[in-house]
Amino acid sequence: MEFQQGVTAKKKRPLGRVGIWVGLIALLALLGAALLRSQSGPATIGQAAPDFKLTTYDGEQYQLSELEGKVVVLNFWASWCKPCEQEATDLEAAWRYYQPQQQVIFLGVDWTDTEKKGLQYLEEFNITYPNGPDLGTRISQSYRISGVPETYIIDRSGILTYRKLSPFLSVEEIKSAVDPLLVK
Repeated sequence: MEFQQGVTAKKKRPLGRVGIWVGLIALLALLGAALLRSQSGPATIGQAAPDFKLTTYDGEQYQLSELEGKVVVLNFWASWCKPCEQEATDLEAAWRYYQPQQQVIFLGVDWTDTEKKGLQYLEEFNITYPNGPDLGTRISQSYRISGVPETYIIDRSGILTYRKLSPFLSVEEIKSAVDPLLVK
């Protein structure tokens, strides 16, 4: 009887080891996929823009998939970012230019900032378009941003059509990226 129990125990060990190896390989595959995704650069022009939900500092919620039919200007910024300050007034001026027609919406995503500093920034630059924090950096991770400022423009059908990895230099530059999407 003892001999049979020893044989049974030996047979179970290899199965346990195989399970551990399979689990380890699966974990390494997941880590590898995450690493490749993080190293693959910003979201791709010409593809569907990653969906997201932004809750603004005013408590409003915006979901990209619910904004179909509008051009979306998605700007990542931070209060501590000096280049963000350079483009702040131009973004606000462009927002005010497009706002009456209600065909374009600007959304500001405050990246790795405190609420207090973010709100001070919005007040200092008189920013009136919707802005909110990137809680858990979920939105910035889905767009794989590399820093701030970064701006993504999404057409009316949800396709990412433009990417700016530095500050806009003028209102005209912003209009030149948005206007062609309003003609379609």
